Amino acid sequence: MGLLTDPRAGSGKIIKFLLKWERPLCGLLYISGIVWILLLALPTFNDNTYFSENALLPGLVTKESNLEQTAKQYYAYLVNEMKRHPDGMPYAWLAAKLNQLHLDVFTHNFTLVYPFQELQFTGQNIYGIIRAPRAASTEAIVVSVPFRPIHSIYLDTAPSVALLLAFAKFCRKQKYWAKDIIFLITEHEQLGIQAWLDAYHGVTSGNEGVLVSGDLPGRAGSIQAAINLEIHSTRVSYIDVKIEGLNGRLPNLDLFNLAQNMIAKEGIRQSFQRRFDIKYKNKFKNWSYHFNTLLMMIMTQATGVPTGNHGLFHRFGIEAITLEGFEKAGHQSGDENLYQVGCIIESIVRSLNNLLERFHQSYFFYLLPSTDTYISIGLYIRSLVLIIAAMFVKAFSMWQKLQPNKTTDDKKDNESNSMDDKKNGESNSDKKSVKLNSTKDEKSTGLSSTGNKKIRFNSAEDEKTVDVKQKDDGFDIGVIASEILWAHICGAVITTSPSALTYLGKKMDLRTEDSMFFGFLAISVLTLIYPFYSRSQMRYKNAILVCVIGLIEFGTVLMCIAMHNFSLALLTAVLYVPVILPIAPKQNSTIFHKTLSLTWILLHPFVIANLVVMSYTYMNFSSDSILSILYRGHRATKQAFVYSIMDSMIYGNWLYNVTVSTMLPIWLLFWKILCSNSVVHSEQLCK
Repeated sequence: MGLLTDPRAGSGKIIKFLLKWERPLCGLLYISGIVWILLLALPTFNDNTYFSENALLPGLVTKESNLEQTAKQYYAYLVNEMKRHPDGMPYAWLAAKLNQLHLDVFTHNFTLVYPFQELQFTGQNIYGIIRAPRAASTEAIVVSVPFRPIHSIYLDTAPSVALLLAFAKFCRKQKYWAKDIIFLITEHEQLGIQAWLDAYHGVTSGNEGVLVSGDLPGRAGSIQAAINLEIHSTRVSYIDVKIEGLNGRLPNLDLFNLAQNMIAKEGIRQSFQRRFDIKYKNKFKNWSYHFNTLLMMIMTQATGVPTGNHGLFHRFGIEAITLEGFEKAGHQSGDENLYQVGCIIESIVRSLNNLLERFHQSYFFYLLPSTDTYISIGLYIRSLVLIIAAMFVKAFSMWQKLQPNKTTDDKKDNESNSMDDKKNGESNSDKKSVKLNSTKDEKSTGLSSTGNKKIRFNSAEDEKTVDVKQKDDGFDIGVIASEILWAHICGAVITTSPSALTYLGKKMDLRTEDSMFFGFLAISVLTLIYPFYSRSQMRYKNAILVCVIGLIEFGTVLMCIAMHNFSLALLTAVLYVPVILPIAPKQNSTIFHKTLSLTWILLHPFVIANLVVMSYTYMNFSSDSILSILYRGHRATKQAFVYSIMDSMIYGNWLYNVTVSTMLPIWLLFWKILCSNSVVHSEQLCK
């Protein structure tokens, strides 16, 4: 704060350096941040994974399970039951099988109240609990599977359910469990697990009255960890470990290392982001491969959408991962494959059973370029800091340029006066008389000194007019506050607009997704013409201060987002910062200014969402015709808007809220600066 308030700060060497080299320095900081991101995939910036929590004792577990035959029997029976219930979950059969194993079996009912059309959907979860024989049921481990009917659009999980039942049968006979084990089969994908977790902890994670979780008839101890199974075949060629959770949260790195270690120990190929570890002799190819894996993790984490049911455990302080098993096309695996998968599950659960306390020693913030290396937060956060620093340097430079640099001018005047006095041999009394005489002359002749200039007044009214103009050279706090306030009010209103948009769409017989899309399209048009129906003219100093506040707010928002979801903050900074840095109040229209304005329109949140979905559609359906890609992309965009809003209301995903309530107001502030014709006063022109 001293640099901002001390009038002598402008005379410092560092300040002069920043003012002189502001643009090159900002560009250098941004480029350095990008280069730092590229360097993260190099082996020099990676550390090999290791176990920080020695209590896991993964190497001392002696596997005793043989789930192969039991799992196959359960799988055959389950497939027959699923054919009898092609669109639902065979509740009675699953509950009966768990009861036969002498578990404490309970059912959990939940309801989803669709907020836009007053529809209700019901679901049911089934879970069984093995009480710990060697403890007082104070801690628990969850093994969960999402049940998917035959007609589901997702990959089959019937082998996972069969494996869970076989593992439950094995665990029931063992006496060394120190923690309760909960075997959970959920319905409706993430809705079921979210309702179960809310009911288990007695909370509501989303909006009140949307997901009614109900009550649980039975509970176990405090959940320490969870393993979610998504085995799609009885012949598993490789297992992909998923870690990304809600709002970009990650599990403790020790749990990920444990899963990868156990998978490799059983001889099954492990992967991350559906990519295997490949070591190329060519250093550039090796870097490129690892960087692509790193980039895929960043893009997945930035969405804030969980990659599996495990992602909803993290908000409750429960470390969880998903093991997804795939059968490689054309691969003929042996019958012993299910035996290996069962051994992996047993090894992980028994290692978790050894824990004496919650995971706390390893990293919770990290990036993964491969399955056996990681990048800690101390390394990757620097790239974002360098990019954000460019905005703060520009904000500080713009603020300093607005400050009157009187100290340096007065010092120069005093030095010149003293030199003249020495030459002329004048005394101090002579100086005073000269000053008095000059003051009298100014009053008698109507001259007033303004810096190095003199203005002649014809009358007293002219003198008052000039004095008023000089006082007006300050900031209009009311104008600045109103610009910032109205931008953020628009963001808050748009955040709560989906209910109103669907209500209007219902009157026009539009579907929910059409109501959302065309509503946001109309809102986007209104934001684009916002500077033209508001006051289009802003004084230079006011526009500069609004720009400074926008830069500081944007940098602060990015740092706050990075504390929860680094990937989202990084992608946003990489995309917006190079366009924000050249933005300044306009005095005349140039080709560069028009290009900058067009680029800023393309960075409107609504436009960005459409471009991202269209690009993703093109990547997946590149062989289709252009019209087909546009149609697919349009449908996907409409659905994406609905899903993002529903995720916010049900799960508490704040991607939509952050984008509309913070990013959109900041976009509006800079758009107003680009479109406003700033009035430059004589003070700025003289500078």
